[in-house]
Amino acid sequence: MRTVITGTGSFIPANKKLNNDFLQQEFYSERQERIPSEGADIIRKFEEVTGISERRYADLDMNATEMAVAAAVAAIKDAGTDPETLDQIIVAHNFGNVLTETIQSDAVPSLASRVKQALGIRNPSCIPYDILFGCPGWIQGLIQADAFFKAGLAKKCLVIGTETLSRVIDKYDRDSMIFSDGAGAVVVEAVAETQAGIISASAQSYAMEELNYIYMGKSYAPEADKSVRYIKMLGRKVYEFALKRVPEAMKACLDAGGIDIADVKKIFIHQANEKMDIAIIKAFYLLYGIKDIPADIMPMNIHVLGNSSVATVPTLFDMVRKGQIANQEVHAGEVILFASVGAGMNINAVSYRV
Repeated sequence: MRTVITGTGSFIPANKKLNNDFLQQEFYSERQERIPSEGADIIRKFEEVTGISERRYADLDMNATEMAVAAAVAAIKDAGTDPETLDQIIVAHNFGNVLTETIQSDAVPSLASRVKQALGIRNPSCIPYDILFGCPGWIQGLIQADAFFKAGLAKKCLVIGTETLSRVIDKYDRDSMIFSDGAGAVVVEAVAETQAGIISASAQSYAMEELNYIYMGKSYAPEADKSVRYIKMLGRKVYEFALKRVPEAMKACLDAGGIDIADVKKIFIHQANEKMDIAIIKAFYLLYGIKDIPADIMPMNIHVLGNSSVATVPTLFDMVRKGQIANQEVHAGEVILFASVGAGMNINAVSYRV
């Protein structure tokens, strides 16, 4: 028995937020001191490091659940399955439904329960639940579905990653330009007598001094309401942590599956920061004594979609699978690798044969 992805879907908001839209924005440092650089210089340096030229924001009247439902509907249609036959709905997110111009996160009832209702699923044996695991949440959902299949407790699951990070960013913080909104989903099924599916997985958590590398903190603006918290990160700490720990987790995943690095055809890594992702892949190959990474090994959509947290990997996979990214495709029989890192600090990876 293997856990096989039988359908994929994504929801990419239509609203584009270009880098030039931030030209007149005032930015402040962590010490609440205005950054004197010209807007054009800030944006140029930002794009050089992150690779992001634009990102997508959800409509003001749309929430994370609604994006999740849209991605789910696409995945279910792609799989050609009946929603009533789903055993589990696993929704990865970090902030629940954050309504426009509010400061509260709404996750009761769970987003997964809301997705179940929106899909019209009446089957009481379809169990919906949310998972909070930072940006690696969607991959962790895959790992959990695989575990339930192996335990004989489920045969078909819907795994979704959805987030509206645009609702929790501090516009006075330069890092706010990284974040975006979106949702991705897959239907996974337990399939017998197949070589396709999940081969192996690894997951790690570092929660000592690393715990608050990504956290919720007050705005950098001097006059801001101190009771309101926004997503914050220690950029240098996150970069150094990811560069060391993510390649190790990826290698541990391949080792667990007895996979030769030469057999990996694509790596779908969390779209966090272009330079960081490239550095991670280079460090990963160096663990095998390989200095030059294969051409086109790492598909990317961060340039136009930004960092949508749990949604980056499933949306990227859906786009590549459906031929929506130039010069990137996957073929039956190929081994691919999913990997992510995020708040916790958590890391995970899954090897998969298409």
